[in-house]
Amino acid sequence: MGKIAIEFKNVSKILGYHQVLSNVNISLREHRITGIVGRNGSGKTVLLKCICGFLQPDVGEITIYGKSPDKYITEGNKLGAAIDGPALLDGYSGLRNLELLYGILNKPDRSHLSMVMERVGLDPWSSKAVKKYSMGMKQRLAIAQAIMEDQEIIILDEPMNGLDTDCIDAVRTLLLELKQEHRTIILSSHNQKDIELLCDDIYEIKEGRIL
Repeated sequence: MGKIAIEFKNVSKILGYHQVLSNVNISLREHRITGIVGRNGSGKTVLLKCICGFLQPDVGEITIYGKSPDKYITEGNKLGAAIDGPALLDGYSGLRNLELLYGILNKPDRSHLSMVMERVGLDPWSSKAVKKYSMGMKQRLAIAQAIMEDQEIIILDEPMNGLDTDCIDAVRTLLLELKQEHRTIILSSHNQKDIELLCDDIYEIKEGRIL
């Protein structure tokens, strides 16, 4: 089964006057694909943001290998995420976007980044600015950001949004390959087929509660 990578213990979160997570208790195992399913507004994205440390629980505790998300990341462990759409510099090419982000913590490696772009089905040598990308191309570039540093844990919020059928098949294949490389993947989706084809474990969330 693999050991526990991420654990939620009695986690609740309030945003404004709305309780978006309510007493969540789940354990996500390493080297597997875990699906978080639910309707829009159910709390899926907030749950993912809490794993990444973008939001802090009001009650309860989240740990990644026994550490808080902030401590896990600041100690040099790698977590990749694509949530709420990619944060991109519209005036630059896709490759240049990756280079700028990758260069914050790593030595320049254009060869590696070009292979990452090809892996998600993008042409690394295209000079097209990201502002001219389709929604699906931007989504694939966001996935490239999430995997370009060989991140051990990958968090993807609706990764198939905006993709055509061929691209969806390619991304599904990529995610299964990443699992074989012993990555731990947590994704949200409203697409039942994605969940059935990809996920080893599935949690359904409704009105902030795990069913």
